[in-house]
Amino acid sequence: MIQRKQLTKEQALQKLRHYCAYQERSHVEVKEKLYSFGLRRQMVEESIAQLIEEDYLNEERFAIQFAGGKFRMKQWGRVKIIHALKQKQVSTYCINKAIKEIDADAYEKTLDKLAKQKWGTIKGEGVNGFVKMAKTTDYLLQKGFEPELVRGVVARLKEMKNEEHT
Repeated sequence: MIQRKQLTKEQALQKLRHYCAYQERSHVEVKEKLYSFGLRRQMVEESIAQLIEEDYLNEERFAIQFAGGKFRMKQWGRVKIIHALKQKQVSTYCINKAIKEIDADAYEKTLDKLAKQKWGTIKGEGVNGFVKMAKTTDYLLQKGFEPELVRGVVARLKEMKNEEHT
């Protein structure tokens, strides 16, 4: 095992300021980084407190950025975003605040768009309305959208497709 040089608290803080300035970080990510520099628990706690004081580290800001980014870039639903934030040990208060920041209209439009795209890609022998509904539902649930919203959008899609065939 390669023994890394242990950084002083000030050297570690300097590196962490750059690390946090580059992109928003969770407290857990920063804590792991500090431990990787060979700092002891007391110095890690003091460093985190200092980074919060200097506004390099802000859990609420991180949660809002994370939720918005995952929704816009990866088109994740609220359920998946909440789960990911919980894994990063973000407080319930910050998770709720981040989820509220997601624009409701954009959320609905994204859900509709993903449902229509998935519905359109399901082809093949023996594919009927039930298979399309099941596959589309599974896909949207896996993306992290709420079951009641998924059921609604899939039911509307099925009705639209049935009307086209009559």
